[in-house]
This record gives sequence, C-alpha cells and structure tokens, in this order.
Amino acid sequence: MTSIKHFAAMMSRRQLLGAAAGGTALVSATAWAKTTNMGLPEAAVMEGAGTQITPPPSTGVPYTPVVTLNGWTLPFRTNNGVKEFHLVAEPVERELAEGMTAYLWGYNGQSIGPTIEAVEGDRVRIFVTNRLPEHTSVHWHGMILPSGMDGVGGLSHPAIPPGKTYVYEFDLVKSGTFMYHPHADEMVQMAMGMMGFFIVHPKDPAFMPVDRDFLIMLNAFDIDPGSYVPKVMTMTDFNLWTWNSRIFPNIDPLVVSKGDRVRVRVGNLTMTNHPIHMHGYDFEVTGTDGGWVRPEARWPEVTIDIPVGAMRAYEFDAVHLGDWAIHCHKSHHTMNAMGHDVPTFIGADKTSVSRKIRLLQPDYMPMGSTGMAEMGAMEMPLPDNTVPMMTGWGPYGPLEMGGMFSVVKVREGIAAGDYADPGWYENPPGTQPWEWTGEMPDVTRASDPAGSGAVAPSSSQGQTAPVMGEGHSGHGQHH
Repeated sequence: MTSIKHFAAMMSRRQLLGAAAGGTALVSATAWAKTTNMGLPEAAVMEGAGTQITPPPSTGVPYTPVVTLNGWTLPFRTNNGVKEFHLVAEPVERELAEGMTAYLWGYNGQSIGPTIEAVEGDRVRIFVTNRLPEHTSVHWHGMILPSGMDGVGGLSHPAIPPGKTYVYEFDLVKSGTFMYHPHADEMVQMAMGMMGFFIVHPKDPAFMPVDRDFLIMLNAFDIDPGSYVPKVMTMTDFNLWTWNSRIFPNIDPLVVSKGDRVRVRVGNLTMTNHPIHMHGYDFEVTGTDGGWVRPEARWPEVTIDIPVGAMRAYEFDAVHLGDWAIHCHKSHHTMNAMGHDVPTFIGADKTSVSRKIRLLQPDYMPMGSTGMAEMGAMEMPLPDNTVPMMTGWGPYGPLEMGGMFSVVKVREGIAAGDYADPGWYENPPGTQPWEWTGEMPDVTRASDPAGSGAVAPSSSQGQTAPVMGEGHSGHGQHH
C-alpha cells in the first residue's frame, strides 16, 4: 500500500473549475444555499488503484481516519468555517484486477468515488460537477438533511445537466456511516459504478474510538470477457462481485496490529444481500444505517448479512495473530467472470469428446469432471480483458478464490498508520494439521434397520460402539 505523506504528488492535478473553465456554471437557486466562496475547490483526482492512507487531522476534532480498501479520501478546504468538497461525476477507467480494466462512470477519476470524511456538527458544502453525457444528481444515503438537498432528481431539485456544477450544503447532525450515489437514471448510473462512502466522525473523540477503521463497499458488474462496459440491464446474473470495484486477489488486505480495536464498515449497493464472514474472530455489531448500536443492544456474530441498500459496522479486538479470510459467504460471489450456463461435469468421462475437440482446438483443456479446483492452478489462454474464475495464490498453493474475498492480517508490533502488507503469516510449529500415515481404524456402521440407534461392534476391536447421539471420542465415523 502507498502512504500519502505527499498526497498532492500522487494525484493528477486538474484545472480549477470556475466560470472560465469551459462553460462550467455554478448554479444558485432556492434548493441550494448561496455561497460566498471566490471559486471552486480544486477537483482532486486519483488514478491508481492502491489503498491511500489519510493522515489524522492536524486541527479541529481529532479522529482516526478511515481506510477505504483500494480507495482514498477526498481532500477539502475550509471556507469561513464550512468544509468544501468537489465531486466530479465523469466516465472513468477502473482497474478491477491486474489484466482487466472496466470503462465505468464514477467520481474524480475512480469508481468507487472518493470517501468524504467530516465531523458531526460540521457544515459541508459539496460542489458536484457533471461531466457525464446525461443529467445526474447525488443522494446522500441515510443522512438527515433538508428535503431539497436529498438529491432525488425531479423531486428534491432539477437534475444536474451535463456540463453544470450544482452545490449541496447542509449540516451534519449525526455521526455514522453513510453512502452517496445518484438518484437520477439510477439503474444505469449505479450499474456503471457511481457510488461512494460519506463518513461522519463523532464530535466527542471519546465516543467509540478505534485504532483501525476499514471501509468496504459491495458492488457488482456484468462485463463479458473481452469487453469493457458493464451491461446495465442485468438484474441478477452478475459475473464480477467486487469490493470497492476490485476483485480478489487484487483487493488489499486489512492490516492490523495485535491489540488494536478494529472497526469494519460494509455498505451494500448491489442488487442482492451479502453475508460477510470473517474467520478467526467473533465480533460485535456496533452500527447500522440508523446509527450506532447501544452497548446493551449489540449482538455477537461471525457472519453479518448486509441487506441491499444497507450498511453494517462491526468491531473486534485483534488478539489472534494470523492471516484470517474475510469474504462473502455466497460461494458464487468469491468467483470471477463466471459463466452461469456451464453444465456440471462431475463424474463425466470427457476423454472421447476431448480428443474430438482438440482436432479443432489443440489447446482445449477439459475440466470439471472432478470439480473445479483445478482451475485455481491451471493457466490457460483467456480472452482479452478478463480474469480467471478462480485465482490468487497463498503460501501453500492456489487459494481458489476471487471476487469478494480478502485477508485480515494480524501481526505483532505494526505501527499506527502502517498498512503495508506484512506478507504471509508463518504458523508456529504444531498449529497446523498434519498428514496421518498410521493405521486407520475400522469404520463402525449402524446395524439396526428398525432405527433404534444401536450400532454393531467393530469387527476388529470387539467393543460396543456408543449409541448414536451420545457423546464419544469418536475414533470411527458413523454413516
């Protein structure tokens, strides 16, 4: 991961978007507050796909900046006590993974758009410039604000025409995890990748502090191999399930120091729910769309289901060293570029048909007769601009994963603000399974067809096995 000690040097600088900048206009009407600024804030742009780390604020209310995996936080300026941001809605090119780029719509050079961070009680002014070929708007999902600022095109205000800049201005009356996305031609614009996080930190620094605070936006695309633009009419058969518009193995890990209090915030702007499961830990759910969960109302989980259009935040204390998987537990969502019409070949003898196919296609590789795991290790020619269905390697071989998958890496002694990948965890001796090469006991089998539950004694041991359902140390297996 890359630090942003020299944040400005990491971004492409874009011209100030004022009245002289190609006809871009600042619109003031009753739906938007009038401003006293002398020009637009600079529209910062991010072109890389690495995770950018924002330093803690040097003034104002202290807080731990969030870490948007494979994303970044939008800079702001302060104008007469108001925090001013500049979002640019525009076509972007997003690297979903090494070897695959998508032509999307997003904000400030990326999809997902940059994270907006502010503090409860702040007044914010957000300039939104539309560089799309059609009108747009920005809905501030979950936030409490005036009706006219809610961002529903045609209802809250007229949609923002191409080439125009509108201003949203409101007070942040509560802390929490919020999202932003269009509410104009929403089906198309969200399918093209237009979304982002809006984080409001508590005004009391002592309220629910954490050492590390990660953001994951669940989104999805349907992009045929060899093509670049998502199919916006897809309702269910998405083939690329992403976190922050990235797919494993190119989703950065969640790097944590042992002893840290860690928060993970997950928002879902796909068209289905996602049960997010983290290995190695149980955690407590501390936030929902409606706000923070009171301590007496929190509940323990190892998997938290994220409904459509919703957010959940959970927290844990990093006490267990290791590399711990974190992923969606819908198995097809940890795959890439899936073909949904592929038949199941398990148990099929493809020897004869493979010989015939190779007469036409010499490089044909039959797969699927024993399952699909072999795809994780094989390297075969692929169409341009796509990725294997299973990919990613760990210290012991192929991980056979893709899509919505990453790793929480807990280590000793990682400094605050350090999110560099520490590499793979070396498990201490005696803490991994080992191969058994000794004698295998005979299998005990049920012998009572009447279903009484009694089992026959093992022929080799001459002892009566325990009745099914009773506790036992189980050197055999019941079938």
